[in-house]
Amino acid sequence: MTQTAARRRLDLSRQLARTATLSRFALRRDRVLVPVWVAVTALIVLSMPSTLEGLYGTASQRAALLHQVAVNASYRSLIGPLHGTSIGALTAWRVGVYAAGLAAVTSLLVVVRHTRDEEESGRQELIASGAVGRRAALTSALLAAAVADAALTALVTAGLAARGAAGALALGLGLGAVGLVFATTAAVVAQLTESARLARGLTGAVLGAAFVLRAAGDSAADDGSSVLTWLSPLGWLENLRPYAGERWWVLGLFAAAVALQACAAYVLAGRRDLGMSFLPTRPGPATGRLGTAGALAWRLQRGALLGWSAGFLLAGVVFGGLTGGVAGLVGENAGAREIIRRMGGRSGLTDAFLASMTSMLGMLAALYVVASVLRLHGEETSGRAEPLLAAPLGRLRWAAGHLTVAFAGSALLMLLAGLGLSLGHGGRPAALIGACLVQLPAVWVVGALAVLLHGLVPRAAPAAWAVAVAFLLIGWVGPALDAPRAVLGLSPFGRLPKLPGAPMEWPPVLVLTALAVLLTAAGLAGLRRRDLTGS
Repeated sequence: MTQTAARRRLDLSRQLARTATLSRFALRRDRVLVPVWVAVTALIVLSMPSTLEGLYGTASQRAALLHQVAVNASYRSLIGPLHGTSIGALTAWRVGVYAAGLAAVTSLLVVVRHTRDEEESGRQELIASGAVGRRAALTSALLAAAVADAALTALVTAGLAARGAAGALALGLGLGAVGLVFATTAAVVAQLTESARLARGLTGAVLGAAFVLRAAGDSAADDGSSVLTWLSPLGWLENLRPYAGERWWVLGLFAAAVALQACAAYVLAGRRDLGMSFLPTRPGPATGRLGTAGALAWRLQRGALLGWSAGFLLAGVVFGGLTGGVAGLVGENAGAREIIRRMGGRSGLTDAFLASMTSMLGMLAALYVVASVLRLHGEETSGRAEPLLAAPLGRLRWAAGHLTVAFAGSALLMLLAGLGLSLGHGGRPAALIGACLVQLPAVWVVGALAVLLHGLVPRAAPAAWAVAVAFLLIGWVGPALDAPRAVLGLSPFGRLPKLPGAPMEWPPVLVLTALAVLLTAAGLAGLRRRDLTGS
């Protein structure tokens, strides 16, 4: 028995050989991106208490808000149920789900980057040729994600401790636990899929499904007791109830999910060859409908576009349905009204709310256009672009296919968002579709910046994500923090007319459109002249 145990320990040691070295390497590679994501997420959470104190400074105001959330199913589906009236409880309610979503995105990106990305690029094969354990790469990726989640937990707990140590610890642990759940989800998906892009997409789809389940459950019950809410890790965070009689046992659900998914990932990792997967990519035809660069770009990106389209249509319906209760939800709270008007312009409250929602949808569409444009970067760094360009296919034609999907796809997203707003609001289709479409010049500027970075400085192309997220934070957090107009104006979305309530202003729309054209042209000129570096 002793010899068997010794053999098992020796085998485990071999399986995890050089894990510490790979972990240090992973943390070094992520030394900029991960700290920025963690700091931004923590800042969103920690900046909220002071804002909420200004909005709901009295017990009567907080009690009124609690009642309004309880009777407004649409608002609960968007943010979640409110379980208490303290500032800490309001903070957990207002930003908990979205901060958890950011933690999940950070974790899944880290895990996929250090597992499937490494295999797809061929670097993992070189590393595995040395004295590196079979499961060392997976372990180092999970440890890197765990470090990021632990840092977020520590920052949130320390920053909110003055509001109540128990509630701060519960919220911090909940956010970190959500991140770990999706880190292990990404670890499992990375074993099943053959490409990093598909691994990120499928894990993101799981995150989207978790949000939809939570939203559906919260709209059905005002206390988070719906079965649908309990099926979602985001719903577990709500039912942990930070600052509202913490339910510490809910952390056991997170622990069980992390343990089960991690075990599944390790088992799968031990049963496949390097570079292979359990769901291999289905080979497709090379002729017929794929006879042009544009057709190939559409085939590669159509799944993502269809998923985003469904999400924007649904989001439009949800946001449109909120307009009927916005006046009752805000009530006579002058601070809340002022924030909505800073986001949506100084028109009627309903139109200001609609304008703020169309602006938010535009910022989300900017994330799509960045992801779509950076598909060019992925095709180049993976080596798939080189065989295409070795044929009689110019770089501009190759890029044009992907850019058409990116820019035209963003227009489709905003069109569907406007249609959804009209359906949810119950009318005004022309005004609401127009309000959504007017966001496109700002969306295209963000996409054009991604084209510029890829064309001139390909190594810095992923920085386009930071630009898009920065604009999102300016538009989302800036009005709540009463940021100066100069700060809000740094985002192109802050320059657009606040439709549907404000009058149409063509000069900023035309200027931003021209800027997008110029940036795109400059990026394509750089792509045409530089070497195909592969990263």
